[in-house]
Amino acid sequence: MISVHINGQPETLNAPLSVADLLQSKGLVGKRLAVERNGQIVPRGVHADTALADGDTLEIVVAVGGG
Repeated sequence: MISVHINGQPETLNAPLSVADLLQSKGLVGKRLAVERNGQIVPRGVHADTALADGDTLEIVVAVGGG
């Protein structure tokens, strides 16, 4: 188990877990979004290769269209 903060909220997650795994568990796969891990943008192409670690701080921003 690891403890992380996601959008300012503490969460406990099963490890090992990648950014891609986290997005899938949150139902965010396929959505237009940006992920920041510890102050650094995580490019979509490396979501599956970016492992989460205890103490990580994540910001997940989902793009919302409208007029």
